[in-house]
Amino acid sequence: MPEKTVKIKVPEGISPTRLDSYLVGTGLGLSRNQIQKLIRQKLISIRGKGIKPAFILVGGEEITVTVPESEPLRLIPEDIPLDIRYEDEHLIVVNKPAGMVVHPARGHFTGTLINALLAHTGKLSSIGGQTRPGVVHRLDKDTSGLVIFVKTDIAHNRLAKALSEREIKREYTALVWGHLPENSGSIEEPIGHNPRDYRKMAVVPGGKPARTDYTLEVDYNLLSLLTFRLYTGRTHQIRVHCQHIGHPVFGDPDYGGREERLGGIGPGYRPQARELLSIIDRQALHARRLVFAHPITAEKIIVEAPLPQDIAEVIEILENGVS
Repeated sequence: MPEKTVKIKVPEGISPTRLDSYLVGTGLGLSRNQIQKLIRQKLISIRGKGIKPAFILVGGEEITVTVPESEPLRLIPEDIPLDIRYEDEHLIVVNKPAGMVVHPARGHFTGTLINALLAHTGKLSSIGGQTRPGVVHRLDKDTSGLVIFVKTDIAHNRLAKALSEREIKREYTALVWGHLPENSGSIEEPIGHNPRDYRKMAVVPGGKPARTDYTLEVDYNLLSLLTFRLYTGRTHQIRVHCQHIGHPVFGDPDYGGREERLGGIGPGYRPQARELLSIIDRQALHARRLVFAHPITAEKIIVEAPLPQDIAEVIEILENGVS
């Protein structure tokens, strides 16, 4: 698509509205994230002046939006092994390994699950767009576990609706630092971009509502094994909520789960903690179980994925009492 510049006149008398939210509904065909990116690149302005995504429109403003030329992207099928846990003519559930990206994006145009799925099936719904065909939900690159992909548009629409209405039950297993005061509970804190590092998320005033339910499975000396159930699906939600309550996910390099945590434990435990950290170079978080109604047949589908080797090895050491 060639570069284009669009001028948008905001009607007088509108209710105060965030700039990025307003532009999503103007027919530009851009997501909120894409709009925020253009704002940061100073490609969106009001009367020639740069602004922020949270700029409040009150009516009468003239917005200039420049959308740069985009390079055509051709998705390449790649013969990459897949751990398929469920498949039929409408959808496929894959157990994603840690380190693998779900869909192509800047810096990751090959080697993704989408590239592998195109080689496997060649049939994915068109609703996700050019780079996200068949994608209903995602996992972080270094979070392992179950991801649903859809082959037909009708199944995609129905599953996306079920996800938004919280009808898809998603369970995660994680090791977290320390011991929670209760054996079960909910963390309800709003999540948004970290004002100090836009690449990360944080609990922030005015963020999107987020709720994470947890249940204790096993208490170990240093760590706790928890089951998490997502009520909402914000970016990095479990990892952010765990850091916020002072129990970051073990091994998490972005949210306080590695060496920075060692200062908070007794000196006698530190060598053992370092040993466990040497086993896993990512967050010890795994999407273990999905329960949902089939979008076409309404049959109850339950899919599970075993713990990956790195998390299982840490647990085995903990159970043997080394830590």
